Amino acid sequence: MSDTNVDAKYLEVFPQWLRSLGEDAKTLSGVVSSDAPEEAKRYAAAGLNYIFKSLDLIPDGVDDLGYCDDAFVLRVAAALACDEAPAARQGAFGQLAGDAAQVKEFLDDVYGPLESYVKNLRKGAARGRTVDDILGNAGERATFLHEVSAWADGYQTPSFTRDVKTLIKLKSFLRAKLA
Repeated sequence: MSDTNVDAKYLEVFPQWLRSLGEDAKTLSGVVSSDAPEEAKRYAAAGLNYIFKSLDLIPDGVDDLGYCDDAFVLRVAAALACDEAPAARQGAFGQLAGDAAQVKEFLDDVYGPLESYVKNLRKGAARGRTVDDILGNAGERATFLHEVSAWADGYQTPSFTRDVKTLIKLKSFLRAKLA
């Protein structure tokens, strides 16, 4: 990352994504509860389920990095959903999917592993709940969506140090996580 204009762009974009993370989660939950194509719902549920997994793993002192990671996962999940179900590419969900291009640009060689990781989230679980549980059981889905909404309503934006070192730490954090 040697281009200071690119660095400056991300130092503006990522704090915006941190501020909108709660609303972004609500956008994905709207897809889960809609009549969207099944594959779009699976990616949306997987991305949201990841937030709970991430919350349980974010170590003290790196909230900004951990929540940027969540913002990236939601955007990649939205993009994958729209690749599988182009009709889902509309409104706020479509905007999140479009933002994945910036994630790809920023992460460069780390984007492929992140995309693979997000694809595999459809098979994983967080807090004992799989994507199949969420989509296959109306009661489980309602509880999950309630938890997402409660989390989104209580979410408080972490600080984000607008320094190139933060971007380097973020990329290193993801590279180590996805290794």
